Order: sequence, then structure tokens, then C-alpha cells
Amino acid sequence: MPKSGVEPPNMVEDLDIPDKVRDELLSQGIRELYPPQADALQYALVGKNLVLAIPTASGKTLVAILGVLKKVLAHGRALYIVPLKALAEEKYNDFKAFEHLGLTVGLSVGDYDDLGRSLEKCDVVVATSEKADSLSRHDLNWIEKLSVVVADEVHLMHDPSRGPTLEVLLARIRTINPKCQIIALSATIQNSMEIAEWLDASHVTSDFRPVVLKEGVFLDGEVMYTDNTREEFPFLDDGVVSVVNASALAGEQSLVFVNTRKSTESLAERLGLYLREVLKKDELAALKDAASRLRRADAETTHVADKLANCISSGVAFHHAGLSPAQRRAVETAFKERKLRCIVATPTLAAGINLPAKRVVVRDVRRYDSMYGNLPIPVLEIKQMLGRAGRPKYDTEGQAILVAKTESQRSELLERYLLGEPERIYSKLGTEAALRSHVLASIATGLVAEDDDLVRFIDSTFYAYQAESWTLQERMDRALEFLEDEELITRDGKRLWPTKFGRRVSDLYVDPLSAVLLREAVQRAGLRDEVSDLAWLTAICTTPDLSTFFLRRSDYKIVGELAERHREEFLVEDVDEELEREDFLAEVKTGSMFSDWIGELSEDGISVKFNIGPGDIRAKVDNGRWLLYAASEIARLFSYNDLSRRLRNLEKRVSYGIREELLPLVSLKGVGRKRARALHAKGFRKPGDLKTATTDQLASIPGIGKAMANNIIQQVYGGEMPAETRGTTFEAEVVEEGQDVPATTEPTGKEPEPAADDGPSQTSLSSFGPGGGDDA
Repeated sequence: MPKSGVEPPNMVEDLDIPDKVRDELLSQGIRELYPPQADALQYALVGKNLVLAIPTASGKTLVAILGVLKKVLAHGRALYIVPLKALAEEKYNDFKAFEHLGLTVGLSVGDYDDLGRSLEKCDVVVATSEKADSLSRHDLNWIEKLSVVVADEVHLMHDPSRGPTLEVLLARIRTINPKCQIIALSATIQNSMEIAEWLDASHVTSDFRPVVLKEGVFLDGEVMYTDNTREEFPFLDDGVVSVVNASALAGEQSLVFVNTRKSTESLAERLGLYLREVLKKDELAALKDAASRLRRADAETTHVADKLANCISSGVAFHHAGLSPAQRRAVETAFKERKLRCIVATPTLAAGINLPAKRVVVRDVRRYDSMYGNLPIPVLEIKQMLGRAGRPKYDTEGQAILVAKTESQRSELLERYLLGEPERIYSKLGTEAALRSHVLASIATGLVAEDDDLVRFIDSTFYAYQAESWTLQERMDRALEFLEDEELITRDGKRLWPTKFGRRVSDLYVDPLSAVLLREAVQRAGLRDEVSDLAWLTAICTTPDLSTFFLRRSDYKIVGELAERHREEFLVEDVDEELEREDFLAEVKTGSMFSDWIGELSEDGISVKFNIGPGDIRAKVDNGRWLLYAASEIARLFSYNDLSRRLRNLEKRVSYGIREELLPLVSLKGVGRKRARALHAKGFRKPGDLKTATTDQLASIPGIGKAMANNIIQQVYGGEMPAETRGTTFEAEVVEEGQDVPATTEPTGKEPEPAADDGPSQTSLSSFGPGGGDDA
């Protein structure tokens, strides 16, 4: 609704924005606003809180950017919160396009124990909700300096894992800095008005889309659309193949969504058989080149990369969380460049980056839940997938298609998903895990000083807006009791104080239960002369912050035997009792993956053995190294200094996937597990040893090359290149394709096969049954 009955301006030239912003938009060809953008900007540009709930690809981001730019260019500061790292990079690049106007942009998605000092000079900070929460735990004053906060995908407050963090973060910002403007961007949901009322915000919602969306259901070679039109497709194999093949023949691209990783791969391979026949010779040549680049995208080649490259060469790719970041980027880039005709993905792509296509096909509307079996996918998620159909500026119409096998199923899909409303969203703050973490953070930061403060803060949350806060009282009491019993907080009547342990745990950004388990492991380790790597790697897997692999039927005997061989090493109170627990065996299995990783078993070896993808390895490594860092800090806090140092070394080994003897070599920039092993095999044990080498000698080592050799020599001489070591050329700070870096920094390039002394650790198991990765 227009504010004050006045029609809002729908032309960029009429907006109340700085002239240089207007000129920049006009130079980018943005002259006219979509109706919901015009409605929303009348609130966003005057500093009012706003909830904007409109469909995918309807221009939410531009509203947020203009709201931020107006504040920042008037000497304000902004925080842009996103749910995923991939989205953070995308929004960071969106703001970088305006940096020449006089603002600085920062991206923060990593180290949760970072004080954020490097961001202090940034006008705009783009961060995941977890990283923003972490920054606020370290310094509440940081929040006081904010002028505007954008909460992208705010409807994800209903997500059990991420939702409570975003909800508490917004409540904290509003408590500390009530004058800060909040711009919340949401998908179309039933109760977006509730979010607006909670945030004291203006509410703009619309079903407008710049590209018309035709939604329909495929059955027996025909799509029946909701506008009562029909479209026939030559039937090939099944509905998905029929639609995708027809799209490819017309020169159009398709996105296909299925419910498991295995399905993405098998369907992509099947589609490739048809698409190869459609593509022209020059298109196949371009795809062959893209497939070749994909194989070089990571430091190590895996069977997943080979399978993906083979699919890409046929014009199709699969996309899921098991791919490495470099592989996902390669797929997304090839699709944006219109080299690929189709991507088959799990729903994570729909929640991730902006990647629209002319046609979207959703094959699966049910997915498996370990507790409840096969469940219908929520309407909201299906709508997010379907909303990817139609490319603004390129298509006048997008087609979103569900696939049915029977007439009754077609009717069901039509009624539930195409004509039905997205679900209401609800706060997920009421879980004990969420409460104990956020209650501790509130006390540790000084936001809450006594019981009444805690009640008032909980009253400010979306949970309390939807339900009376007293319904949480019993769970809050249990959370407080746990925190007090485990000496994370102390109490003096109603007064609440964090202990040193509690304050450090809050800063470390781990679940308080994880911290307690790590503290117990540290105390047990302190009573021993020696603790094995496997013992520590299993200990971190016992925490709720690290999800363990599933145990398959064939795993029980193998993992049981491994656990029995190492029974005296584990940092547990009663090993006999633990060995009877299925969960403990899953923890040992997951710990053995870390053991293989630091034993330098290849990425492909781990992928095959545990039936996981490169992306899974990196996710586990990232979590594992952080928990080892937390354990080292807890050890240091309790004066186990030698143990703290050993844990820091183990953390670094997990980061790089190396044995201990390679630690000195990976201190060199650009040298990771493969290059370090290659240098070690040639007799170089530490950086100082490399002073005896010439660039030509180093360049001849597999995986090094001329540019990297120059880079290494420059580092070992502190930036100066002695004349006797120089090769024919010198490229400062250049690392050629194939650079080797720790897994947590998303490696790029290709490395040679491991040196002869590479191999699995002594705790390696012969094989595990299929499974272990998530179907995300």
C-alpha cells in the first residue's frame, strides 16, 4: 500500500537517493522500479524498519542495497546478514560494485574467535548470521555503531539449526541499538506480517514477478498449467528427460531438483546421454574445455570430479553439498555462461545463489527423515525451487513444472503445491540446545545481569511474540541449572555472572555442552603421559557441534574391531559402557576419517572409503579444526599449557591434512599437503632448508613449477631474492594454477599424485559400507 495515499515514485530518477547512486543505477541500465520495489523504498529510504516479502527474483536485493547506501554515504555503518557463505560472497560482490562511490565493503564468514578488528573501518559488512552473532559476542559496542541491518532470507528463522541464531541476533541488535534500522527480506509466507509486527516494521508484500511464472504438472507427455493451458512434449524415458531434452532443443536451460545426492548424479548421467545428441560441435568443444578446468579446480582429483567432468562434457552437471566449493563454482559459472543446458541439484541450490533458468523441473516432493521416514517437502521450499524459473531481462516467461506418475498424483500436486499457500513459520528458539547457548552468550556479554533481565530479553524475541515467554520458563530454568552446575555461570541471588570458563566458551562459539565434554577430555588427558591422535579426534566427534557419520550394517564389525584395538586410548570415563553405545561407534568411525586425513590418505581415498564427497571432507575438517582449537583454548584456560600446544599442532594438521613432520613446511604460503610432501621427499624438512635450492631445482619438483618456486624462494629469504637463486623470470606473489592450501580455505587447482611415502594412517580401516554423507 502506498504511504499516506501518495503513489510512490517508480522511476530511479525520482528517488530520494544521493546523485552518484542514481547515476550509477542509470549507468547500469536500471531506470524503472518494479511495483513492490517502489512500495518498499518509500519506507527503506526514510530509515523505517521494513519487512519485504515478495517472490524470488522480484528485486528484494536492490531495495536493501539502496537503503544501505543512503545510510552509509551519510556516514552510517551497515551489516548485511545472510544464511549461507555462498550468498555472502554474492552480496559482497553486489556491494563491491558500488565501492567506487566512496564506501568500503568487508566480508566476514570465517573464524568465530576473531575480534573483527579488520572490519572496523568497513562501512558495509556482509556476514553469515553465525559470524555476525560471534562478532557481537566479542564486542557489543560494535552493534551500537550500526545504522542499518539487513536480514536476508529472514523466513529462515523457522530453520531449527540456523533460525535461533538469526532471531536472537536481531533481538540483541534491537535491545542494544533500538534506533538501528532493520530491513528484513523474506520469501512469500503466510505470516510475514507477524515478523513485521515483531520488528515494529512496515510490511510490503506482493506476488509480483518481473517474469511471468507458468506453473504446471507433467503427466504422460503433457504439462497442464494452472492457467488451464497445456503443452505437449515428445516423451523420452520419463517426464524429466522429456522436458529437459525439449528445452535443450529450443536452446534453453533447465534446473532439475531431486531429493538426494545419489539421484542428482544418476539423473545427470542419464540426461547426458540425450543432451550430447542435441549439442553442436562447437558447444561440445566448449564443454570439453569446461570439464578439463573442472578436473583442475581442486588440489586433488577425485572420482566425484571425474564423474562431474564427464557429465559436464555432455552439457549437464549435478550440484550438491558433497561437491567442493571450487567444483560448485565451476558448475555455476558454466551455467551462467550458458555452456551447460541443465543442472540437477538438491534443494540446497534453491536456497543458495541466484541461478535462474527458463524451466525448472521438480521431480521429488518427498524426502527421507531419519526419525519419521518419507515426508512431504514443505510448500515453502517447493515454491523457492519453482521460483527459480524465468531469467529477468532475458525471459518473458518462466516455466515451473512438477512431475506426476498418476492422475491422482497430478491432482494432489496441483492442489498442495501449485494452488496451496506456503506454510506459516515459527520460532525454533525453544530447544534446550539453542537456549543454553544463547542464554550463556547473553550473560557472558553483560547483556543480561540478572533473572529479570533474561526474562525481558526473551520477551523481545520472535518466540515470545508468537507464544507467551512463560512457556519457555521450564526450559530456561534447565538451561540455567546446566550452566551453573557446569561452572559456566555463577549466581548470587538473582544476579548472574559468567565464569572465566563461561565467557571463553561464549567467545569460542561452541555449544556449552561441547565445551563441557572437551573440558572433561582435557582433564582426563592431563592425567596421562601420552594421548593418541585418534583419541582426540574421536573426542571432538562426541560433541553436538560435529555431526557423525551413519553406521551401516557392514560398519559394526569393522568399527567395533578398531574401537576394541584402541580401547585404552579413548578419553572416556567407562570404555566398556561406551563400546556398547552405537553412537560411540559412529564417533569412532568419524574420528577415523580425521585420522586418515592427517595420515595423508588422498581425498579420493577418503571419499570412496566413507562414501562422502570432497565438500563433506572440507565441512568436517572445518568443524574438526575449530573444535580442536576450542579444546586447546580450554586446556590453556585450565593451565594445561603443554597439552594446549599439542592440540594446536593437531589443529593445524587437521587443517592441512598432514603428518606431523610436514608442519614446518606448510607455514609457507601456498604450500599444503601435496607440495609439502613433495618437498619433504626431496630432503627439505623446514623452510630454512630451502635456502640451499635454486628456483630451477624447486620448479622441477612435481607440483611446484616456476612461479611457485619463485614464491617459495622469496618467502624463505624474507622478500629478497638472492641473485644466485633466481630463475629466468620472477613473478612476485604469484602461485600458479594448482596451488595447495589448507582445506578450510577452499583450495583451487590441481596437484600431482601423492609421493611414494604418502599413505593412510595406522588406524585406517579397509572399507566402510555406503553412506556417511548427508543428502543435501
